[in-house]
Order: sequence, then structure tokens, then C-alpha cells
Amino acid sequence: MALNPTLREQERKRVARHVLDLVRERGAEIPWTVAMAESGLTRARFEALFEDYDDLFDAVAQLWLAPHMAVMEEVLASALPPQRKMFEFFRRRFVISRERFQDDPHFFTILCEMGAANFERVRSYVDLADHYLCELIAEAQAEGFFAGLEIDEALSLINQMVSPYTLPDALIYLGPKLTEQKLARIIDTMFIGLSGEAGADASGVNTLKVAS
Repeated sequence: MALNPTLREQERKRVARHVLDLVRERGAEIPWTVAMAESGLTRARFEALFEDYDDLFDAVAQLWLAPHMAVMEEVLASALPPQRKMFEFFRRRFVISRERFQDDPHFFTILCEMGAANFERVRSYVDLADHYLCELIAEAQAEGFFAGLEIDEALSLINQMVSPYTLPDALIYLGPKLTEQKLARIIDTMFIGLSGEAGADASGVNTLKVAS
């Protein structure tokens, strides 16, 4: 019997959740054949839900990253002032990742490894986060921040400055050194000094030159 779209999506989520449970229990990425054998479904039904391993991985990634997507969209829709909005955009995702890491560091590390090994499968989530960040940058520029910078340039600079708070595996290496208080200071500094302007009117912007 064919599944309607709603039931199909529910079943995909159920299997993806079961795969995550198996990863936690066994401490390793779960092969396609094992996921199929332990799904409780016939081979035909399993293959009707997932075309291949990449499709299964997509379902797992979508489930795992759903909370991150939700908080980004919540912040984007909020009426917070630009500086606070930018902080919350990064802070809320960081808190989700930190809590997951603290709950089960080994499980978290395996999922980071899975994400790195299948990066092309999660690239769309990275691109979506960048798209949302561009919207925040545009809002901030409308309030006079990041003057003289193209949006893409500001995007690149901001991503590099906050990368320890957006790259999940940074928690594995830096752990307690990453705090919300430090993130707040980074965002404050960014709003004070990140500008493409030069001269006396560019408050907080230094003129350090890179040696050639």
C-alpha cells in the first residue's frame, strides 16, 4: 500500500530517530543494510521510503538539525534590535549543541564525524544558515552597522569570528572555553568595530595592514 505524503514523512522520521538511537547505542555510524534490517520494515517498504544511504542520511540530518533550524527562524522573525538579534542567532544554536555534547560526548563526536564524512549532504543547511545571516546583516546595515562592507564580505568576516560557536566539533576541542559570555563580547566587538570605512569617522576600526 502506498503511503500518503504525511504518513511517509512520519515513517521517515521514525526510522531516522531509530537510526540515531542505534548510533548512540553502538557507538558507530549505522550502515544502510543494518538500518534496513532493524527498521521493522520489509525491504520493499524501506526502499520505498529511502532511495539509498544518502537519502537515509538526509532524513537523519534533517531530524538532528531541526532544532537549530527552528531557533534560527524564530530569531529571524523576532523584533529584537540588531545586536541582540545577532547574538541570539548564534547563542541559541550554540546552547543546543553544548547541551547535546555535555549529555553524551561520545555520541556527539560520532555525529560530528558523520557530518564531516557526508558534508555535501549537510551543505544545504550551512547555506541556509548563511542566507539567514545575510538577512540579519542587511537589517543591521539599515541601522548603520557594518558600514562600507558588502554583505558577502561581512558574512565571511562574521563567520570566521564566530566559527568556534557554530562548528559543532569545536566543543570537542575547546569545551568549557566556549561560553555565552565570550560570545556576547565577540558580538559586541563586531558591532563596534566591523566596518569597511577608514579614517577618523570609522570609530573602533584600526588600520593594521597585512605585510606583503
